[in-house]
Amino acid sequence: MSRLESAHGASVVDTSADGTSASNAERVAAEQALSATCREFLAELALDSSHATVSAYARDLQALTAFMLRPAADSSAARAKDAAPLPQDWQALDVPTLRRFLGAERSRGLAPRSLARRRAAISRFCGWLVEQDVLPHNPAGLVQTPRLPDHLPRPVDIDSLARFLDCPHDGTPLAIRDQAMLELLYGAGLRLSELVSLDLDMLETRRLRVRGKGDKPRQLPIGSRARQALDAWLVVRGQLAARGEPALFVGQQGRRLGQRGVQLRLVTQAKERGLPEHLHPHRLRHSFASHLLESSGDLRAVQELLGHAHLSTTQVYTRLDWQQLASAYDQAHPRARRQRGSATATSDTDATSPIDAPLKDDTL
Repeated sequence: MSRLESAHGASVVDTSADGTSASNAERVAAEQALSATCREFLAELALDSSHATVSAYARDLQALTAFMLRPAADSSAARAKDAAPLPQDWQALDVPTLRRFLGAERSRGLAPRSLARRRAAISRFCGWLVEQDVLPHNPAGLVQTPRLPDHLPRPVDIDSLARFLDCPHDGTPLAIRDQAMLELLYGAGLRLSELVSLDLDMLETRRLRVRGKGDKPRQLPIGSRARQALDAWLVVRGQLAARGEPALFVGQQGRRLGQRGVQLRLVTQAKERGLPEHLHPHRLRHSFASHLLESSGDLRAVQELLGHAHLSTTQVYTRLDWQQLASAYDQAHPRARRQRGSATATSDTDATSPIDAPLKDDTL
């Protein structure tokens, strides 16, 4: 049987399929001890990090805590009697344990990017544990995750996006609200978390005050089309918003619209307006950055508008499509032009080779 009660009924022992066991009381005590430390760390993290970051770190640490409390796989009942007790603090976290945890996460199908984020969260937590004299060193520094694949933002074609945004809607308050959100996401390059956290008092005549990652403030200009869409929304907002609701964008219940709600509305709008590709808020932000950089060439200005802490993050937008670059080279350079009637270019560039090197800071 899987549950055995003692003769006196004082304790309940859970026996897992692999033969290891631990009392409920021991497990509860261990979980409370580990979780209490995690809560202390998350409370300090919240002082200089966004709510989304804190929530993501909480999920990562919850997964690690569950792994730490999982009995070691051992089918021998005799060995189970001598199994090590469940950890009562984070001193038990070492390099082998962390490697086993990340290996188990990868085995269950966690993507490389998610693994990297999970390791980053644990590394920051371990660094905090070192500061608290719980650990002598950071074990995450000796653990690697799979290399992340190169990922280039894929912006929506500028003409397709213009037709999409200019497509007429039915004039209902929800449609007017959606239009204002679309114009702001593309016109100001907002993150989804920044959009849903906007309050009425953050909106000015020609500029918008937002709080980005790490609660860092920045000001963004509001284009004429976005201003028109916002003015139209403010006229009808009172038909949906509950009394005293500070949020700029609200849902049908009158309260602040959540991130999932925005995502679903964008998918719906893309289908209704005939945009033949998947649309999500971050793609509009990619499109904002790519189109602005293509027109202006001012990488540092785009960095400020996006709220990137490091220029290297913005440099991903400088990676041009090789096919377009090779075509422009063939057509423009006098020593690479195609001969009239020739099927091949005189240039010996390989049109299938990617350009991976972003611009360097010292060339700007």
